[in-house]
Amino acid sequence: MTDDGTAFGSERSQGLSVLRQSAKRIVATDLTTGETRRRVLHSDGGVEANARLTGSSAAVLLVLLAAEGLTIPFIQSLLTAHVVIGMVLVPPVLVKLGSTGYRFFRYYTGKPAFVKKGPPPVLLRLLGPVVVVLTLALFGSGIALLFAAARWRSDLVFLHKATFVLWFGVMTVHVLSHLGETLRLAPRDWYGRTRRQVAGTKARQWLLVVSVVLGILLGTLLAARGATFLVHGIVSG
Repeated sequence: MTDDGTAFGSERSQGLSVLRQSAKRIVATDLTTGETRRRVLHSDGGVEANARLTGSSAAVLLVLLAAEGLTIPFIQSLLTAHVVIGMVLVPPVLVKLGSTGYRFFRYYTGKPAFVKKGPPPVLLRLLGPVVVVLTLALFGSGIALLFAAARWRSDLVFLHKATFVLWFGVMTVHVLSHLGETLRLAPRDWYGRTRRQVAGTKARQWLLVVSVVLGILLGTLLAARGATFLVHGIVSG
């Protein structure tokens, strides 16, 4: 009995020792994996952070642009809403242009992480400058309408409408080409599990929130100017 008890106790001790060693290896593996993952995420040169900001700002713009588009068929009665939403769009548009411009700048100046990620497809690269120019022209002509003298308004209305037609065609291609990427990236800074994977989440969140708040302030301040066009009969359906 004594020998059997001693043998059983020895086997039990060995078994527990093996389990403890296995547990240590599992924990060490998990810690190593976590450390490796953190190193990868924090050493990607800001590529993932930039992509997330681009995706989040694009999602915000899609919602606001859809709302703006709904005002167009009823522009006579919804002109004030059209002006307000247009102003709300301005700061997020600048954020989006800044984030995409930063990516291109980093790529063409040879930043290794951005070079490794590579540029968009050729068609989208060629389309990019056209999107930027038409976007600036569309919003620029709209803002100019709010402040221009009466003699310039008819020409600016024509420019605004013509620019919109061209912009809408180009943006349709642009949005459809990036829709999958936007849906994949946009939520990452807002979900608990994924938002902790890349540094700077709070800064990106605040940047978007502040841009929308600034847009609302702009819209509120300039809403009354839209009534000028109805008073003078310049805007037609």
